[in-house]
Amino acid sequence: MKTRLALGALAVLFTAGCSAAPAAAPAPPAHGLTATLTTPTDIDLRWPAGDPAAAGHLLEYANSAGGPWTALQYFPRSRTTYRHPDLIPETPFFYRVRDFFGPVSAVVQPGSVVPPGRATPPAAAVPARTPGDAAAPGDVTVVPAEDSSVHFTWADRSIDEAGFLVEIRKPGVAGFVPVEITGPNTTTCALSLLPDEQGSTFRVRALYYGPLSPVVNRTTGKD
Repeated sequence: MKTRLALGALAVLFTAGCSAAPAAAPAPPAHGLTATLTTPTDIDLRWPAGDPAAAGHLLEYANSAGGPWTALQYFPRSRTTYRHPDLIPETPFFYRVRDFFGPVSAVVQPGSVVPPGRATPPAAAVPARTPGDAAAPGDVTVVPAEDSSVHFTWADRSIDEAGFLVEIRKPGVAGFVPVEITGPNTTTCALSLLPDEQGSTFRVRALYYGPLSPVVNRTTGKD
């Protein structure tokens, strides 16, 4: 079982060659990422909304300029702030942000199945940047289990995705937010639902990323 997206989740960033003509590359993000030390051990991050076509943002951190880099969180595009709390005192923290993109599957509920026919044989898979939904995950199923978890399966229809992002829309909420990340070439995932997530709907995104922002850094103070 994969781990729910949270602090410390590892970012999965891969690239691969494309056999078909991709869509135009995403625009670089505005150079506006800022990091503010608001208490000796809390850092507030802010960044621009970025490419209007982006689905959201991936915020990463490291303790040295050269990495290794760790994902703090995947955010919907409307979210442009984050507080990195309770940090190790007197320690440098480096940050960068990038937009993420990718076609999404049909919306599904636990116990439902997307009608057959959307899956494409592996030989016909296309780049994730292909316009339309040709590269969107197909044949998504969400099966509830007795332990309040749900189990996802889907057909991988893209040849170069950086991973797959499961997105959730809670009851009474208008938009989807990222909740789970997998590696590339993965077609299964499991998620334990919180009490307020019962009755949610889901979709699966074939991920690709835009350019990285410049790196910013702050050093925490004494505790």
